[in-house]
Amino acid sequence: MAQNKIDVNAIFDVETKTISITQTITYKNESDTALDSIFLHDWNNSFSNKSTPLAKRFEEEFSTRFHLAKSEERGFTLVTSIVDQDTNTALDFERLSAHPDVIKVRLAEPLQPKASYNIHLSYILVLPDASFTDYGFTKSRDFELKYWYITPAVFDGSWHYYSNKNLDDLYVPKSDVTLTLTHPLNYRATSELDIVAMNPNSETKQQVTILHGNDRVDTYLSLKKFPRYGFVQTDDLVLISNIYEKDLPGSDKAILTDRITQFLTENLGAYPHKQLLVSNIDYNKNPLYGLNQLPDFLRPFPDQFQYELKLLKTALKKYIDNILLLNPRKEHWLSEGLQIYFMIKYVEAYYPDMKLLGTLANVWGIRAFHAADLDFNFQYFLYSMEIARKNRDQPLTTSKDSLIKFNANIAGKYKAGVGLNYLDEFTEDIDLSTTITDFLNTYKLKAVNISDFESFLKSKTNKDVDWFFTDYVDTRAKIDFKISSVEKSEDSIKVTIKNKRDNTMPISLFKLSNDSVVGKQWVENIQGSKTISVEKDHIDKFVLDYNNAIPEFNQRDNYKSANGSFISNKPLQFRLFKDVEDPYYNQVFFMPLVEFNNIYDGLTLGTKVYNKTILRKRLNYKFSPQYATRSKILTGGFSVFYTHNLENQNLFDITYGLSAGYQSFAQDAFFTRIRPSVSFSFRDDDDFRKDQVDQITARYVSISRELGNDAVIEELDEPDYGVFNLRYTHFNPGIINFSRFNTDLQIADRFSKLSVNYEFRKLTYSNRNINLRLFAGVFLKNNTDPNSNFFSFALDRPTDYLFDLNYLGRSEAAGLFSQQIIIAEGGFKSMLETPFANQWMTTANFSTSIWRYIHAYGDLGLVKNKFSPAKFVYDSGIRLNLVEDYFELYFPVYSNLGWEIAQPNYDEKIRFIITVDPQVLLGLFRRKWY
Repeated sequence: MAQNKIDVNAIFDVETKTISITQTITYKNESDTALDSIFLHDWNNSFSNKSTPLAKRFEEEFSTRFHLAKSEERGFTLVTSIVDQDTNTALDFERLSAHPDVIKVRLAEPLQPKASYNIHLSYILVLPDASFTDYGFTKSRDFELKYWYITPAVFDGSWHYYSNKNLDDLYVPKSDVTLTLTHPLNYRATSELDIVAMNPNSETKQQVTILHGNDRVDTYLSLKKFPRYGFVQTDDLVLISNIYEKDLPGSDKAILTDRITQFLTENLGAYPHKQLLVSNIDYNKNPLYGLNQLPDFLRPFPDQFQYELKLLKTALKKYIDNILLLNPRKEHWLSEGLQIYFMIKYVEAYYPDMKLLGTLANVWGIRAFHAADLDFNFQYFLYSMEIARKNRDQPLTTSKDSLIKFNANIAGKYKAGVGLNYLDEFTEDIDLSTTITDFLNTYKLKAVNISDFESFLKSKTNKDVDWFFTDYVDTRAKIDFKISSVEKSEDSIKVTIKNKRDNTMPISLFKLSNDSVVGKQWVENIQGSKTISVEKDHIDKFVLDYNNAIPEFNQRDNYKSANGSFISNKPLQFRLFKDVEDPYYNQVFFMPLVEFNNIYDGLTLGTKVYNKTILRKRLNYKFSPQYATRSKILTGGFSVFYTHNLENQNLFDITYGLSAGYQSFAQDAFFTRIRPSVSFSFRDDDDFRKDQVDQITARYVSISRELGNDAVIEELDEPDYGVFNLRYTHFNPGIINFSRFNTDLQIADRFSKLSVNYEFRKLTYSNRNINLRLFAGVFLKNNTDPNSNFFSFALDRPTDYLFDLNYLGRSEAAGLFSQQIIIAEGGFKSMLETPFANQWMTTANFSTSIWRYIHAYGDLGLVKNKFSPAKFVYDSGIRLNLVEDYFELYFPVYSNLGWEIAQPNYDEKIRFIITVDPQVLLGLFRRKWY
């Protein structure tokens, strides 16, 4: 029995979405330290304002829903009293300034080791809207509650208290819990706790429901008018769930549920409680990522398999979390790794032939892809390697609130699960699955930490597994081996294996004869290179990690023939569309292209030839010849880029590149651009959640322009030119606080110029958008034609002589496409009488919200041309900020030109921003994950 007790008496008020609570907490000091204060978690209060850690978490993940919510949608806790129950003495308490959802209570007398305290609390919960985290008061006026009542923090020599950050990771000591709930008669409570009594009162139209459970850490309670939970009694426990799959009969669900609970019991040990509750909220917060999330009519997996894995994944997490009492914020990787590890084992046991693409793997055309050959469990390697190839992976021991979202939700869990499977393969002297089961039974409902798991594992195996905890778990070290050489002698073969990384992780070496495995051994402690001798035995090939059990960074150099030929010179393989990398081949992909780049070329048709696979490569090339249907020319371009990733330092990326392209820039006018470049990217290596990035880019832009016979442009002032460009950018892409600073130096034969640009955006506490942009540019030298403004600073529409900006009609002087603007240089919206500056320019652009997406804007600046005095310029108007930076409209009102809104042809003065590049639009989705 637990020494801790929590008794909650809660009265629910639907109309005010409040819960009035009186509560008693009995907590035993299990440490050897006397306590003069205690800490309590009050996570409902994490919704109390826009500056709590939870609010900042929403901001970091580019969500404004909480920030823009009405005050009544956000919740808070009003604590009316905290009393020492034994002496009836009021206790002093305060909320921590950095953690407003943590309460510090000063005890009347120090709590001695092994003694218990009893405190009585009275407080009122004003529940938040459930749209923020799925928990709270729902639109259907139901109560979905998790971490709702006040609970003590864990003390084991130091206090472990944390703020709510929507990670579902409250760390509480196990307690005997009793809930006495007074609620409307037409509501029903669903919980993992046992029902003690249900006392309805028809006169008051209220019901008192009493729930109780021993040794509990789960606080979830659903109080709904029409609960859709199903109860399935199995041989092992009662599984309560509202996870459904359309068109799957109830009898099938019961059979699958029984199989899952049997699997859980066999591998995790007997569940210590009568009931296990898994909800669709649990699943939706941690779904099956990938093809499983496609709409039903596109989903390539059978309904039975889909339902089974949804239920399995959710049940595994709840089961493990409720029996393995790890710190869920600091030691989350083990429980998450066990979840994925046992999902791998389940699919191996019951669906060994299931493919990554499901039924699509058998469809004509698709089955030719390498992805169609891969097993379903390959997805865990794929997703974990996705983030590693992007150089955004983090150690598994990273605190959960310091992980970027993709690592917290997907890649970290998968890396942990794949790692345990790797460990399973390596520890050949034991059955790791059985060892884990023994560990869970030994430490069930006991205080436990990672070192306990490490010690337990080491006591069972004779293999050296230090590498798993020191290298695989605790660092970002990648696994990357290659077979350097194979040398034959009369009776043996010497194989040299090179470890391309600084770690001690082992690698498996397979010996093949006629493509059949004839031997396998583990090679350990490879520092640099290691040579081993093997008997000949008709071996014709050596392969590292032949069964793909090891999450290796690069598998393309894992093969070597015994006769010494260069297996690394793999044959070419041509495929239509991008595929998962096949390490046996050098893959070349083709993809048909249908694009619209500008109004002069119109629709372009062609193909893209490239080597980029699903996972990022260091070296990427692309060749894309296209035919322009309007200009009737062959257009397109090519590019080659090499990315050098650096780990454990602020400089994390160096990219070298060369690109070239040929397109129209006006009717029957064309340009050729050749652009070599190198860029250096910096970030805070200690905190990946900081989106701040610094980048230095050096490039040379060579432009050649030519006119056809039907060109509307009579002549070119500068047909050929080259510009060396050096840029520095500091970027902080927050959705509440956004800033960007960049400097730009350009040097050419006839001019050199320097400019600085600073942008700042803020969404205030009063939900007002404030946008400020400052620009200053000066020519250091300008020997260009004084009658041409081609290289001048532009007030409202840059000439873009470097061809960086995505103009749909860059040479248009009239018509709709001349009204497209891209906020650069001066950033003005009105077309004033002094649109260029060939000496210097400084401007300021400002806008603020009036109502929702309707903003007022104003610009002002000074424009200085040679032989003319500086001119003060200004404009103002209304901005429709529909999607910031992607789709905006500007309506000028007043400027140097006067009241523009009253002038003729006003429709020609309206300006717009539009983005049609799919890759740019995908950035809206990616930013919250990476």
